[in-house]
Amino acid sequence: MTENDLSVEAITSGLETRFVGQRTIYFPSLTTTMDVARQEALEGAAEGTVVIADEQTAARGRLQRAWITPRGNIALSVVLYPQRERLHTLIMVASLAVSHCIETITGLRPEIKWPNDVLIRGKKVCGILIESDVRADRVNQAIIGIGINVNLDVDTLPEIQSIATSLSHELGREVSRLSLVRQLLEELESYYLESSSGDTVYEQWQKRLITLGKKVRAASATGKTVLEGIAESVDRDGSLWLRLEDGSLTRVIAGDVTLNE
Repeated sequence: MTENDLSVEAITSGLETRFVGQRTIYFPSLTTTMDVARQEALEGAAEGTVVIADEQTAARGRLQRAWITPRGNIALSVVLYPQRERLHTLIMVASLAVSHCIETITGLRPEIKWPNDVLIRGKKVCGILIESDVRADRVNQAIIGIGINVNLDVDTLPEIQSIATSLSHELGREVSRLSLVRQLLEELESYYLESSSGDTVYEQWQKRLITLGKKVRAASATGKTVLEGIAESVDRDGSLWLRLEDGSLTRVIAGDVTLNE
């Protein structure tokens, strides 16, 4: 077995977590890990259950966009049961965990584009999706989906060359998926536990944001509302404050943000 061969035993053996990844379900190929993780949660899966696949054939990112996940990359979903007041921190937890994991294993310095894209040298290397089922004040389940371009040959995909990259492309060598996955699960648990006390996760996330201070274009999920202005700050709930050309401030809760270079 090479370091890039994933298996339940390879991932979980000696994994230094209390619950994240201690139950891991592996598939050689899957439409999307999110669907399986959601079903696992409905059936009462333990918190921290991880669904991971070597390949996803019908993955999607935020705003229902397709996400390419051929073999050699990372595609996983994690089942969590957070308190309602912590739900907004999951995007911070996930993007920080991915950023720190990449930095630790590769030495690269990722940045976060609001709210949850992880970039290297201005190009997307990771997509994150958070889905939750909330009834009244109770979170029945929350699923974090993470897709990382690890050994993706972007040179063979001209349609994404200008906007996406991979760790192997940046380093000029193959990167161990197993090392990344194990580090990622440990980082996810660490930041998730940290998010329950104080604002340290919010503060770290804010420092990693490449968006702040930049001129941006913010589009609503439907694309019908488009705003342009300077990304001024982010609230503790993750929302973005945009300074418009007329000097007014407006709050962006969700949508797609593009940096205007």
